[in-house]
Amino acid sequence: MTPTIKTFPTTKFIGKNLSFTYADYRVFELWSSFMPRRKEIQNTIGSELYNIQINPENFDFQPNTSFTKWATVAVSSFENIPDGMESLEIQEGLYAVFNYKGDQSNVAAFFNSIYTEWLPSSNYELGNHPQFEVLGEKYKNNDPNSEEEIWIPIKLRN
Repeated sequence: MTPTIKTFPTTKFIGKNLSFTYADYRVFELWSSFMPRRKEIQNTIGSELYNIQINPENFDFQPNTSFTKWATVAVSSFENIPDGMESLEIQEGLYAVFNYKGDQSNVAAFFNSIYTEWLPSSNYELGNHPQFEVLGEKYKNNDPNSEEEIWIPIKLRN
């Protein structure tokens, strides 16, 4: 498990968001409401979808701690935001980028390895900017041949 360290540029997104917990994980509900309407978004950049998670400060990863998840696409401007959707801007930040291959059955274990094995043994600690997955052309929902990028916010350890 060796990530690539990258700087993600300041990027604008338009999409839908929902707050929930790991105990009440409603990501299917979020994406089910977004996907039929994604073509309404103008000024898109690329064809990738972004599954963005914004954690509260000092997020503890406990089952009942709330966070906000976004289903989005990148855009060049915030003009013409469709009704029922919102804008989000992620500021430039440092990330550890992991490639995940497989269906969703092992993704929780993969994330757990990142946070409990890779991160503590690295020269980095968790950053406070959003984490996200980039769902590109190789992403196939819940398919064993699916591929996605997992972007974990980091900062150099003090």
